[in-house]
Amino acid sequence: MKQKSVIKCCLGFAVLLTAGVTFASAQDVRGIEVCTVEKQMDRRTSCLQSNIEFLQQTLSKLTHDSQDKMAATDRDLAAARAEITTLKATLDKMNTELAQLKAKPDAGSKK
Repeated sequence: MKQKSVIKCCLGFAVLLTAGVTFASAQDVRGIEVCTVEKQMDRRTSCLQSNIEFLQQTLSKLTHDSQDKMAATDRDLAAARAEITTLKATLDKMNTELAQLKAKPDAGSKK
């Protein structure tokens, strides 16, 4: 009884996942077996379990890939922030030097 509810839940998850992956209802998802053709319950259960394992592996791979992309983006963002900080410091220094250069001719012309 409990096994049937787990299978139904996992099958529902598989349907939701495949619906999110593809919008064409007639299109097959590569790697997913059609379990409805199996007449024996143990073979059908095995088929569903294999589909669940495939979906879990795919989900794990996609999660890993997404985490790698996010880590790379975080590194790029940190580098960009460091560069912005450096550029701001350089700009402040240049503004200070410019102000000093403008102040020197004014002081010399008044004498």
